[in-house]
Parts: sequence; structure tokens; C-alpha cells
Amino acid sequence: MRKKGMTKRIMALILSVIMLLSLAGCSGGGNKNNTDNSTTTNQGNSDTGSKDTGIDTSKHEVINFLVLGNKPTNGRLEAMLKELNKILTEKVNAELQLTYVEWADWQTQYNVQLLSGDTSLDIITTATDWLYAWENTQKGAFLPLSDDMLKTYAPKTYAQVSADNDWDICKYKGEVYFIPEDHYTQYTNHGMFYRGDWAKEAGLTDGTVSKFEDLTTYFKYIKENKEGVVPWDANKGSGEILSAYIQSHTDYRTLIGVNAGNYAFWATKPGDATVSAPMMEDDTIYAAADLMKQWNDMGVWREDVLNYDGDTREELYAGTSGADQHHSQTFYSQVKPNMDIKQPGSDAKMYAWGSENNNIAKDLKTHGAAAISANSKHPERALMVYDLLRNDEQCYRLINYGIEGTDYIVTDDGKLGYPEGYDQSTDALGSDYWCGRNDDLELVNSFNWSGQTDMIANLNKIAYDYEYENLIINKDKIDTAQAAIASVLSEYIPQLAWGKFDDPKAKIDEMRDKIKAAGYDDVKASIQADLDAFKQSQGK
Repeated sequence: MRKKGMTKRIMALILSVIMLLSLAGCSGGGNKNNTDNSTTTNQGNSDTGSKDTGIDTSKHEVINFLVLGNKPTNGRLEAMLKELNKILTEKVNAELQLTYVEWADWQTQYNVQLLSGDTSLDIITTATDWLYAWENTQKGAFLPLSDDMLKTYAPKTYAQVSADNDWDICKYKGEVYFIPEDHYTQYTNHGMFYRGDWAKEAGLTDGTVSKFEDLTTYFKYIKENKEGVVPWDANKGSGEILSAYIQSHTDYRTLIGVNAGNYAFWATKPGDATVSAPMMEDDTIYAAADLMKQWNDMGVWREDVLNYDGDTREELYAGTSGADQHHSQTFYSQVKPNMDIKQPGSDAKMYAWGSENNNIAKDLKTHGAAAISANSKHPERALMVYDLLRNDEQCYRLINYGIEGTDYIVTDDGKLGYPEGYDQSTDALGSDYWCGRNDDLELVNSFNWSGQTDMIANLNKIAYDYEYENLIINKDKIDTAQAAIASVLSEYIPQLAWGKFDDPKAKIDEMRDKIKAAGYDDVKASIQADLDAFKQSQGK
């Protein structure tokens, strides 16, 4: 995710050249356990092979790519794929189709899709921090990728990741299971988007929310002074606000890859490898739940928030919601510039969770990653397509930006722009390609907020590097108890987060008793043993 130095560039170039020169003599590195593969290395000089590699691509293949997000309905995606597939057909005799896991109940639907045994899936969007990469690796959802397979079918990607020494963060029991989006700069720390003009009217200094409690002042002002506006018209899928409060009031850091169901439950503290769960062992959750009850009683959100599935961001753009919640990249690339257009003078701002106590994490290099389905019928061709999407300029621009002149333009100074009349809310491509973006091919987006560079620089000053990126927890010992803990959390957390309990403290105590009975202490001890072993193996 950080920019790479010249030395690494040279190494990547050398590796690419070596691999391209050696491909003709390769005997293939595909999945030996899959006998239904249609892409094999061509040992002869057949003209049915890929022009540059000598790989047999004589049979046309359809590569199915699983992505996250709501499938667009404006027709632009289909038009882009038509053009992209002409190039993919010419280069590797394949075409791409996208399958969407939509945001409604996405956590459940994503994991069900991966473990369904669906043989139509090929490339899978994954991540170690929010898309259960390690969990699904351990459950057998992903195909192990050998060095030979990667260097043969995804040579440019292999060279770059090798030069940056990032394969180790993708290994489970010594084998690579996914490809990191490790050459793309972003911040996906979450927080609240709000209107600086209304915050100023509410009496907040400089119209800025500088601590979590300032949101109460902001919401109260909107409720009392802005008719027809919901202070935060949150939907049931909005971010977990209790954890946001805890992050902003403590130094707990989420332990990644060991969620209890959909909940990031386990944590450690900086310089202290003691496993804990702040919802169980810290009183901060009492204050958080009390504040959420206060917000609910104030009318910060709809009474039926637990069932509401509206589009909060579009309501923010329309001026009918005073806030929305997501991450920094969404703010500087979408919310801020759109608000400047749709709500002139709104002075949109973002309060990042943990900003007042510097408890913000830098993105993992595996915040975005690509895996090959263990059930893929043609994993080699899938890798070839992925390598083109990630490294070929034509393919990259199509999958990321769409059709030049229709979906985007390149400005006179070489930046990404949009045609006259383009509206990001209705005209966006929506390919949701979040697992192979590449700083070397990215166009600087002229639509993005001009303060993006300063915002990232300020985050770089305070954000920490996650210290357990290679840690993999043994789930076999804890899965049953974790599922039981998750069941308890799903019973209580939504009600606590949206302030629906009359006596939050009593309900938290009740929840804690049930979690204890579900096996909390045993799970904690097992995770602690894994963490201790990891630290010992790292010489820490």
C-alpha cells in the first residue's frame, strides 16, 4: 500500500523478464488435484496458444469473479464488460463475468456463497480484516497457489509481490492462498460524515466534531432546528457504533482474523499481547450503550432503524440526513466532492473513530486480496485474467473506470475526469474491483477532494501498523464456542447499539453471563496460546 522504491521496481522488472523468457519451457504449475482444467501449458508450437507465453488457450473460458456490492442497473457495467471481453478474448481467449454479493446481509451471504461448492466461481474478492480470508482458507474455500502456478499464469503480479516480499502474509501452513492488493494506497478507517455548516450553527468550534461526544451536540441541534431532516438516518447495516465508541475512548486494538460471527470481538492493547474482549472486561461499553439510548430517545435515527434498509448516503446528498458512516477513502473520493456539488456550502467533514486518542490503524496489505476458488474448473485461466486486470493498462482502465469518453475522460493534465453531466450517484460503473488495484496504473482523480493528500498525510502521522499481520488463529479448537458467543452477541448488540433496551447496563451484564456460559474463558485461553506461540516464533 505504500509507494515502493526504485530498487524494488528494478527487481520486479528483472523478475518479469526472467519469467517471460522461461515460460516457453515451463511444464505448467496448475492444480494437480483438479483434472477438469482447460488451460494447460503448450509444449509445442501450436498457434492455438497465447501469443506471448506459449500457454494453450485454445478453449474459450468464462471466468466468474465474485465481488461485493449492489449490482449496478444503469447499463454501464455491461457495456464495459463487452469491451473488456474483446481484449481478454484476444489475449487469453477468456471472458469475464461478475457475480455480486449485495450489501443486504452481506456477511452471511458471502460466506454461504464461498462454502456452497459452487463450481462456477473462479476469482474471489477476499480480505484478512473484513472478508474472513483466514477463516475461509481454513475451511477449504480457496485453492493453494504454488510458486510455479503464480509465476507461469500471473507473472507480472508474481514479480511485483515477490519484489515487495509480501507472499508470506498470504501463506497458511506454508502455502499461498490469496494475492494481496499490496501496491495500492488507501485508508479505510471508519468514521462519521457530517455537515460542517450545521456543526458550526450547533456551536462546535470551527464547525468541527473533534471528539465522539460532539456528535450528541450536532445531532441535538439538527433534531431541534432542521425540519424534515433525520440527524443520522442510519440503516440496519450501518457500522457497529458501540465498537466505534470503544475505539475512541480506549487503546484497545481489534485482533484480526478471529471474529465471533460478524463481530470483531477480541482485542489486545499496544505493547501488551494479552488477549481481551472490551465488551466483556471494560466498563466503557456501559457508557457507550447509555449514549446510544440517549441518541435513540432523542430521535437521532428512525424508530424502526433495526429494519430500515434505505440509502443513508443519498439522503445525506439530498439534505434529509445530517450524517452518514463509512471510511476515509469514501469521504475524499465520493462524499466530500459530491456534497460540494449537491449541497453547496455544506462544508462536509469526517470525524474518524479514534482520532482524539490516535487509535487508528493503517490498512493491511491484505485489506483487499484475490483468491482462486477451490472449486474453480479453470484456475490457471482465472490467474491469467487477473494478471491482465491488475497489470495491463487497457484492462485496468476498463475494469476500474469504464469506457473512455462515456464513463470517464483523461484530462489535459493526465488526470481522471468525468464527462459533462456525469453523476456519480447514478452513473457509477460499479465494478467493485477491490482486490488488485495498482498505484502504477491509477489515474489521479480530478473529482476527488483537493484535501485528500493532506488528509492521508495527517493519518500517516498518527496511524499505527498492525503488529500481528501474519498471525493465524487455530479455529478448530474454538469454532463451536465462537459460534455460541456470536449467537449471544447477535441477540444483544443490535439492540444495545440502537438504544432499544430500557436498562442497558442490566442487559450488558446479562449478555456477559451468557457469553461466559458459551465458553468465553476457553476461547480466550486458546487464542492467547496461539498469540504467545506466534510472538515466540517471531522472536518477540
